[in-house]
Amino acid sequence: MPPLDGLRVIDLTRVLAGPYCTMMLGDMGAEVIKIEEPTHGDDTRAWAPHRDGWSTFFLGLNRSKKSLALDLKSPDGAEALCRLIKKSDILIENFRPGSLDRLGFSYNKVAQLNPRIIYCSVTGYGLSGPKTDLPGYDAVIQAECGLMDVTGSPNGPPTRVGVAITDYLAGLYAMSGILLALRDRDQSGKGQHVDIGLLDAMTSALALPALMYFNMGTAPGREGNQHHSLTPYEALPVKDGLVVVAVGNPRLWTQFCSAIEARDLEYDPRYATNTDRMKHRPELVDELTRRLARYTGDALIERLRMHTVPCAQVRTVAEALEDPHLLAREMVIDIPQPALGHVRTLGNPIKLSRTPAVIDRPPPSLGEHNDEVLASLGLHPKRTNSGSD
Repeated sequence: MPPLDGLRVIDLTRVLAGPYCTMMLGDMGAEVIKIEEPTHGDDTRAWAPHRDGWSTFFLGLNRSKKSLALDLKSPDGAEALCRLIKKSDILIENFRPGSLDRLGFSYNKVAQLNPRIIYCSVTGYGLSGPKTDLPGYDAVIQAECGLMDVTGSPNGPPTRVGVAITDYLAGLYAMSGILLALRDRDQSGKGQHVDIGLLDAMTSALALPALMYFNMGTAPGREGNQHHSLTPYEALPVKDGLVVVAVGNPRLWTQFCSAIEARDLEYDPRYATNTDRMKHRPELVDELTRRLARYTGDALIERLRMHTVPCAQVRTVAEALEDPHLLAREMVIDIPQPALGHVRTLGNPIKLSRTPAVIDRPPPSLGEHNDEVLASLGLHPKRTNSGSD
């Protein structure tokens, strides 16, 4: 039995951060009821590209859920949500601050209906501070928090990370906050409000640049594929692409030099310590580029791994997703889906030995579970102004 079996989650989120959190909770056994606007549903149902009418973005973030289409502005829709709140453990929402308050579902109102409920708000800037009312999207947060300032080529412009990293990180923090609040509820019997801001989440991941700034007065700039504290810890060119090597300590420097038959570099006083190598990084990188030009990526990686040097070839997404290791780890899985036959998706990265994730519920069609959920609340489906696709 998965660890969150028996918990009910009201999912009032859309797009990415919230849906990612609720999908993870659903994988772990919680009953997740995704509340969607009846006409169009989650915004991402319309996002391209589509497979047979299904948004691939929506498919990737909404398994392990039931869909309940409700018009929360209608009396019947609001009544349905009130009844659901009384029978649920968690409510997670990512509306603009104040939007749910105007609908009558602020934390204080919801807590009056169910004092044990964990109410999680995921917003761009959090629920306090001068920017709390601003909308928050991943690209905006990446720019605002300084992440783009340390991402990209030294001679190029600040660059956005290629995935919506702020949303995924905020979704994971939301899951952590919810589980912490549940643990407290086990002892206190009371729910609480979990406040997650995308800006807070992403800023927390900038600990190293922040500590450099706090202690040295300057923050690192963009260094491309190089590291601001270690070398060689970067992508180096070979015959057929790039290989990333991670020489993180003196032992690995010795093993790296042995692997590429460059013991002379190991004993060169310019490269004796990491501090020395950082001082002479341009010369070292030029020398390594010359020496590694004779290797293919596979040949170099074989030599490095024989000497236990951390390394990897820079691969395309397609190449990475065909890795037999990911298949063995169940990180690429197929879920049966009535309309599409099956959906190939990413697995859950949390591996529990006794109570593992159970991923067997495909992403739902809009309003697919209206009858089931509303009947469990003692309501008639036709009275909720709901819709389905």
